[in-house]
This record gives sequence, structure tokens and C-alpha cells, in this order.
Amino acid sequence: MNVIVVSHRRRAFIAAVIGFGVVLLLWNIPALDFLLYPVRLFVTFVHESGHGLAALISGGHFERFEVYSSGAGIALTAGGSRALILPAGYLGAAFVGAALFYLANTIPYPRVIAGVLGVWLIAFSVLFTDFLSTAFVVGIGMGVVLIILSAKAPPDLTLILLNVLAILTGLNAVLDLVYLVNSSGATLGNIRNDAAAFSAEVAPLIPAGVWAALWALTAVLMLGAAVWYSLIRPRKIR
Repeated sequence: MNVIVVSHRRRAFIAAVIGFGVVLLLWNIPALDFLLYPVRLFVTFVHESGHGLAALISGGHFERFEVYSSGAGIALTAGGSRALILPAGYLGAAFVGAALFYLANTIPYPRVIAGVLGVWLIAFSVLFTDFLSTAFVVGIGMGVVLIILSAKAPPDLTLILLNVLAILTGLNAVLDLVYLVNSSGATLGNIRNDAAAFSAEVAPLIPAGVWAALWALTAVLMLGAAVWYSLIRPRKIR
């Protein structure tokens, strides 16, 4: 087996353990809540981007999206498949968290991953947000930070930070869905949440809470698969 691959697997396992430890500290020390706020906005950025990408993939248009300081957001799309667009926010955020975790812990070039993610964030901010809006600032800010990490930070530090970002993104997506299960009739102003809209527009015979629960289960499976295939399975077959 390639020595670089073996070395990265060991480093990845250590980085992932440290990442989980950092997340536990952030979630259990109220004084550190200010560090979680940018991640909350990042998760919303990814969520709304997911809606837009689903619209484009299904033949529709992605007009723009916004992230509010409260952590809520909205994506403006036209056309496309509502069956794909509506779940793509929560599931898209869970997928990005799972994919980032998997890639960071299997590809031995964390700084390249950070750089590519940073470029993606900046590109989406320029193309699909209003100049100097909250979404624009979040995307540009996070993108610049990731590009600086890719250029200046030690690989091991970059790997740990990518793990923290991936874990927080994935778990926030799951927790958002759990909240949705318990508040499937909630709205933002006169806008229904995604599960309620899915139930009304796509599958009216199935309650919104059921869809939210199914999405939550799917998100958990994605995160579990990322952990299994990037960390646990390689150690079992080594």
C-alpha cells in the first residue's frame, strides 16, 4: 500500500477525533457561541445553494439567494422540478458535510480541498447573491479564509479545520431536520418551510412531518456512510 495513503489515513483519523472534540467543546461552552455563528450562516449558504443547484440540474433557473443574520435564508428559483428543489436544501447541506468529511479524510491534499471549496464559495457569491448582502459577505469571507488556509496553513491544521467544518455542517443539517419534524407547519413570514411545501406541492397525501423525518434519516445515513468509508472501513481492512 502506498506510504502516503497509509500516513494520511493515520493523520486523518487523528484529525477527525480532534475535530469531533472541538465540535463538542464549541457546542457545550456558551462563551464560544460566537465561533459557531459564522458556521450557522455557512450552513444556510450551502442550504440555499442546494436549492439553486437542484433548479439548474432539473432544467430551471437559479435567480439568487439570501442569507439572513438570524440564520434563515431564501432561494429564488424558476422552473425545474419541485420534487428535487425542495429537499435539496437540507439534504444538500448534509451531503456537503458528508462529502467534505469523506474527501478530507481520504485525499491526502487537504489544502487543495480547502482551495477548491473556497473558489466555489466565491463563485457562487458573485453569481447568485446581491453585492454586499449577508450571503455575499458569508460566501466571500469563508471563501477567502479557505483560500488563505490552502496557501499558508500547515496541512495538518487545514485537515483539522476541514473536519470541524464538515462535522458542524452535517450535524447542523440533521438538527435542522429534527427541528423541522417537530415544527412542520412553521413558516418564514408567508413562506412555508421546505417539508410543508413538499407535502403541499409534490405529495399531498403524506404529511410534512413524515417527509422531514425521511430527510433526516437520509442525512444521518449520508453522514454515517462518510465516517464508515473514510475512517472505519479502511482500518478494518488494513
